[in-house]
Amino acid sequence: MGLELYAKIEQYLDFKDEVAYLHDTFCDIVSEINPKSLLDIGCGQGDFLAKLDTNIKTLGIDLSHTQVNIAKEKGLDVKAVPLSQIDEKFDMQTAVFDVINYIPKSNIESFFQECYDRLNKNGYFVFDINTLFGFDEVAQGAIVLDKEEMFISIDAYFDKDILKTYITAFSKVNNDLYTKEQDTITQYYHTKEFMKKTLKKVGFKIEQILEFKLHGYDKADKNIYICCK
Repeated sequence: MGLELYAKIEQYLDFKDEVAYLHDTFCDIVSEINPKSLLDIGCGQGDFLAKLDTNIKTLGIDLSHTQVNIAKEKGLDVKAVPLSQIDEKFDMQTAVFDVINYIPKSNIESFFQECYDRLNKNGYFVFDINTLFGFDEVAQGAIVLDKEEMFISIDAYFDKDILKTYITAFSKVNNDLYTKEQDTITQYYHTKEFMKKTLKKVGFKIEQILEFKLHGYDKADKNIYICCK
């Protein structure tokens, strides 16, 4: 799914300020809810977990071993396992920065059910998801990055509610030799109506849906869902 290659190139992508803004927003939500325990699903390199109050017992999970190893170096409790392998229950779960968009429509209900089953009574599940504007007008396009040690080409195409992102990276081995890696990331657009229906079917109560402008456009490119068990 491109996760390992993405982990290698993430440091070169110029959206650290935007991600920090999203993390800060989630931190504010966490502070307001004030959970004793929190599971971060799709924790990546652990930047969000590292910002949380140290009084909260946290666990992060991600499917990328590369990302998890980086998070472990920060002293975080993280595992490279799917949600289905987590036996504990938590006061709160988060899924930050596109995590839900990696899940196909056919798997959304079962994923939400897994989240619901791993929450304590009255627990919260908070996540963001890209809007149609976020996919069609923001994410779609091409990027070329020419760094001293790496050349990166990214091409993203949005069609029929699916965003395909093709990544090609050339890493310098020595002055005249590069290694080439390629992979594809697939993300899925889910309508607000579908999300509401599926969350309610599983048993979640949607307390709030926040419109979020990650990249500073006039229209929201993300929605943040605050759901309660």
